[in-house]
Amino acid sequence: QVQLVESGGGLVQAGGSLRLSCAASGRTFSNYYTAWFRRAPGKEREFVAAISWSGSSTWYADSVKGRFTISRDNARNTMYLQMNSLKPEDTAVYYCSAVRVVGNLRVAGEWDYWGQGTQVTVSS
Repeated sequence: QVQLVESGGGLVQAGGSLRLSCAASGRTFSNYYTAWFRRAPGKEREFVAAISWSGSSTWYADSVKGRFTISRDNARNTMYLQMNSLKPEDTAVYYCSAVRVVGNLRVAGEWDYWGQGTQVTVSS
C-alpha cells in the first residue's frame, strides 16, 4: 500500500502560480510512477502530468504543457507540480496517484493509489 497526501492548493488570480506537493508513505516511493490528475466541476477526472520512478521521463497534457512542471524528490518521498501562468480553466481538485507498472498513463483507471485531492481555484 502507498498512502498519498496532497497539499499546496488554494485561491490564486489568473496568471499566478502555485506549487502542489504530494507526500507518500508506505511502500518504497522510488519504485512507483506517479502522476497528477484533476477533476473540474461537472467533468471527469483528467490527466495532467506524470513522471517516471527515477524522474528521468515526464509526460504532460497538451493543456498544461509549457506552464506546469512535474518533479519528484525520492529522498523526501515527495512529488511536486509547479503551476505557472494559471488560467480559470485550471480550476479543479488536483489528485496525485501512483502505480508500479503503468500501461496508458493518461487513463485514470491505470493508477492504483490516490490521494484525497487538493482544491485549486483560479479567479479571472
